[in-house]
Amino acid sequence: MTIDFIVVVAEAQWLSAFLILTIATLILFVTVFSDRLGVQIPAEFQILALVFVFSALFLGEVRSYYERIWWWDIALHSTSGLLMGILGFLLIYVLNESKKIALSMTPHFMAFFAFMFAVAVGSLWEIFEFSMDSIFATRMQKPMFGDLSGLTDTMWDMIVNTVGAMLISLLGWWYMKRDRPSFIDAWIDKFIERNPDRFHS
Repeated sequence: MTIDFIVVVAEAQWLSAFLILTIATLILFVTVFSDRLGVQIPAEFQILALVFVFSALFLGEVRSYYERIWWWDIALHSTSGLLMGILGFLLIYVLNESKKIALSMTPHFMAFFAFMFAVAVGSLWEIFEFSMDSIFATRMQKPMFGDLSGLTDTMWDMIVNTVGAMLISLLGWWYMKRDRPSFIDAWIDKFIERNPDRFHS
């Protein structure tokens, strides 16, 4: 990544340089966030998040996978809905189960929060893409099906992000309400195991 940064700076590809720096900043943020708050985020989630950021920013923007592979953008926005849904669920789960915070939320509300959190993050990203295209004349909104305005791309991004968020929210609700297994169980159990002092015994 360092070599790529040097290359894009030498070629005056400032947007690509900015995106590579963003990747490095996000990686640093995860480490600092965990250390400062004393919260141990499961390694699997960190790895998936970093792979997603690398795929979206470096492969997608710097290496032009968005133009070379037609489904790349859709796949990544679907994945972002899943990841943000998991993150939102873990955040609200910590607040609900923490011994240090007097809150008691129903499974329905926790699932709704996780869903809205993921949708909100996805919407903010679409605003960021629109702003970058409008102010700096970038091409973060990708034309689809002959629509050069980027509206179709934005709508599909929001749709698949919402579907991913809904899936995770339903699985989280199923875990809490019905005590039935889902693939989110391992994430929750490992999070509790890594942070035992924040939960009731």
